[in-house]
Order: sequence, then structure tokens, then C-alpha cells
Amino acid sequence: MRAKLHEIIFEADTATGKWFDIVLIWSILISVSLVLLESVERIENLYGSQIYAAEWFFTILFTIEYCLRLMVVKRPLRYAISFYGLVDLLSIVPSYITFIHPDSHYFLLIRILRVMRVFRVLKLAQFNKEGQVLLKALLRSRHKIIVFLGAVLSVIFIMGATMYVIEGAENGFTSIPRGIYWAIVTMTTVGYGDIAPQTTLGQIVASIVMLLGYGILAVPTGIVTAELSRGNLQPAGVADEISTQSCPGCGSEGHNPDARYCRLCGDPL
Repeated sequence: MRAKLHEIIFEADTATGKWFDIVLIWSILISVSLVLLESVERIENLYGSQIYAAEWFFTILFTIEYCLRLMVVKRPLRYAISFYGLVDLLSIVPSYITFIHPDSHYFLLIRILRVMRVFRVLKLAQFNKEGQVLLKALLRSRHKIIVFLGAVLSVIFIMGATMYVIEGAENGFTSIPRGIYWAIVTMTTVGYGDIAPQTTLGQIVASIVMLLGYGILAVPTGIVTAELSRGNLQPAGVADEISTQSCPGCGSEGHNPDARYCRLCGDPL
């Protein structure tokens, strides 16, 4: 029974497993839609009690599903601390926190992350492959991006302090943190306009910050693009197909089609 439940809940090779995941995905989408609708005052006033009841129905449903997932794997703790395990847990916790903090149920929107299971259900392996390439590119370029962000923060602090000295409190720059806020808004080309330099020297500095912003925004894009180009140069014959099988031991997914053992814990698939 445990093996059969694992096949239905975790895998999509069988008809029952695929239908389970499709029903689950539709339940997730409906529950997220209910949270969105509840935030609309008019709808909440008209159908608040019905939406509240439906939210708790889906919460109980997802709680039972989460408990079943822990029951059918040999290493429940390992699944619980995995990415999908944490997402499954966080998708039900906000409802129970409402007993302490009523507005916390809006965090149920995290359930939308569970829809990523659709890639496994529909066997869209190419999306999994491209997602892995993007993730690897970000990880490989993290050191360059960290150094770059450190340099940007240094410039922002200097420009913020400079504008505080030039403009002063009478022009809205009441403190250095206020000046730093203005530098961030200006350098990122957002430009809220809630605070702006009034003196000639301040406007010259602002123009320099604006020009720097255009150049700075292009740097991280170039870094990641270069790593993506390297990631796409994979050897010929590399299979893009990914199995929908899930490890009965730890619940991990993303195995190769010809894999006989789990790539993480070594249990037979």
C-alpha cells in the first residue's frame, strides 16, 4: 500500500498518478484565486464566509496530502527539508497562524510555487533543462555579481552622503539615509520624484548618478549572459529527457530516464 501510494502521489508515469497531480494543480490554482478574490473588499463583503470555508477546505486537503507524502517516503525528514517539502509545508502553515495573526492567510499565495509540479506531470523536460542552465549560470556568476554589488553600494553611499551635504534638510535631504534612498531610486532609474535636488550643484550630481545608473544596469545582465552562453555549449548527444520517477526513500526527482538508483540517497527507483 505504501509503494502504491508513493506511485500515485509522487510519480506521473501511471494514469492515477497523473490524475492526482492534475487535480492537485487545479486545487492549488483555485485556492490561490480565492486568496486573491478575498483581498477585494466588495467580493469579501458578499462572499466572505464562503471563501473562508473554501480556504479551510483546501488547507485541510493540502495538510492531508502533506502528511501522506511524509508517510510514503522512507526518509520523511529528508523530504521535509527539500525544496518541494518546504514549499508544501509553507503552503499550509499560514492558515494555522491565522489563529494568532488573522492577516497571515494572505501568505497562502506561496502555494503558487507548487504549480511547478506541472513540468513533471506534463513531462516538459526541456523546461527543467533550461531552468538548470539558468540556475548554474547564476551560481557561476555569483562572485562577480557580489563584487559588482559591493562597488554599487559604495557609490550609492558616497552619492547619498554628498547630496546630504550639498542640499541639506531644507531641500528634503534630512539625513544621510534619506540621501542614500534618493541615490538608490535615482541610480535604478525609478525616479519616484518624492525628493529631488534644488541647487545647481545638486542637479549636476544627480545627472552624474542618472548616467551611472544606465551603465550599471547593463553590467549584471552581461555577466549572466556570458555564463549562459557557456552553459549552452553542452556536448552533443546529451539527453534532455528527465524521468518522472521519484525516489521512494527521500522523494527527490529529476532523475535520468535510465537511472536505477536515486542520485542523492542511493535507494533503488
